[in-house]
Amino acid sequence: MTTADDHHSTTTTGAGGHRGGDGDAGEEPLFGPGSQFHGFFNDPRWALAMIRATVLEAAHPQVGAALIDSSTFVAHPWRRLRNTLTSLQRMFGTDDHTRQREAARLNRLHARLRGTDPHDRPYDAMDPDARAWVVATLFESTVTMCRLSGQPLEQRTMERLYAEFQAFHVALGEDEGHLPGTLDEFWPYYDRVVAEDLENTEAMRIILYKLFDHLPAPPVLSGFPALWATGRAVAGPVVGAITVASLPEPFRRRAGLPELAGAQTVMQGTYLVAGLARFLPEGWLRAEDVLGLLTLSPDGDDPRARTVGALRDRMKRAGALIRLIAPLSPEPEAGPGGGTERGAREFFTEVLDQTGDGYLDWPDLAAMARELSTRLDLDEPEETRLYEAHADWWRELQSALDADGDGRVSAHEYAAAVPSLAGPALIRVAEVLFDVTDKDGDQTIDADEYRALFRTAFHRDAVDAGGTYGRGAFVNDFLSFMSGRRRTTPYDPLLADA
Repeated sequence: MTTADDHHSTTTTGAGGHRGGDGDAGEEPLFGPGSQFHGFFNDPRWALAMIRATVLEAAHPQVGAALIDSSTFVAHPWRRLRNTLTSLQRMFGTDDHTRQREAARLNRLHARLRGTDPHDRPYDAMDPDARAWVVATLFESTVTMCRLSGQPLEQRTMERLYAEFQAFHVALGEDEGHLPGTLDEFWPYYDRVVAEDLENTEAMRIILYKLFDHLPAPPVLSGFPALWATGRAVAGPVVGAITVASLPEPFRRRAGLPELAGAQTVMQGTYLVAGLARFLPEGWLRAEDVLGLLTLSPDGDDPRARTVGALRDRMKRAGALIRLIAPLSPEPEAGPGGGTERGAREFFTEVLDQTGDGYLDWPDLAAMARELSTRLDLDEPEETRLYEAHADWWRELQSALDADGDGRVSAHEYAAAVPSLAGPALIRVAEVLFDVTDKDGDQTIDADEYRALFRTAFHRDAVDAGGTYGRGAFVNDFLSFMSGRRRTTPYDPLLADA
């Protein structure tokens, strides 16, 4: 059983193998450079800790239900990861104004996530106990990753790290009382939640056994299905086994999670190897750089795209060898203009079904609004306008396509009805999206505004004679994407990329 003694293992070194500061704790920053969190953020071990923390979060009934109903982590895991890291950077950065804006954004987002789980129990993403548990899992998984990699934190470093996560919790607007006030009080709280509150939820099972087995390729590897599938087939089960082996033993036993022979040894070896990265020169491994490269489109204008292009050329050669062994079915041929027509079912799966549950309902359109709001970093009331426009669009779709009246639209209902539906509500979505992208209100989208939304330079076909993107062209292109199903538009990476 994981006990307080396990958590309190001490050593003479602090985070990342560096000795903790000897000065007064009050002089050390809680956020930004110099904080314990800042030292861990680019630590490769933290990737394993984040997966472990996410599993423990998903095992909480409130969090698990919200993930199943509203999250895009199955269909768009890379996008979800990028947004999570960006959010953590904002919350743990040095700028108080940025932290306050991000906290307000997160609270608006979570306030929209409420409903009833399959056992008819209400859930609310603003539940204070659930929010406290999310923070607790991040802290405890960070401590555990150090212990498993042979570098357990000294007591003072652990206390400082806990103070930082407490400050993060308070910055979200939560009452201090929902997290224990001291580190000594934290461990009994953590063990109690593990023993009494966590469940073998559907969300947890998906993360452990489905997500890694079916993880879509990041954009940089999207053109190499055979190569990606081969690597995923090997790495997926290993990551799942490592994560299960790292979970608290009482929960593994109660949830009936299988433990493979040798999994503990593989887990500890993986953490130890990842921990060796601390000997690399500073700056060699930066989380945002690695994730940025993975999510970078090879066709974009980012200078790193040249590197990606060279990488893809090498991988194509490797992919050709694999296809000689196990040939794949031919890819669809390009249509006129270099594009390919996307069938109704394919469009339903890649674009409309954002949560990946096989149906179109309000959480899917809410996820679209959430992604657009996140990209544009919207405040109130622009964010609310975008959500309301998507809500009107959902009512329009439901009225037109929900043939059996079950409150959602299946792929069959969508394909059998009018795939090119572009009614007044969808037009309104396009108009509102234009308005919130047009930050200066001059009724055109300039290069900077375009990049904020699409994360690339102007699409050649979008620019008018004045070098801007007008309202009419924007609305027409958006509707063309939503009804014409053309692949060659900047809206594909906006809503379809994993």
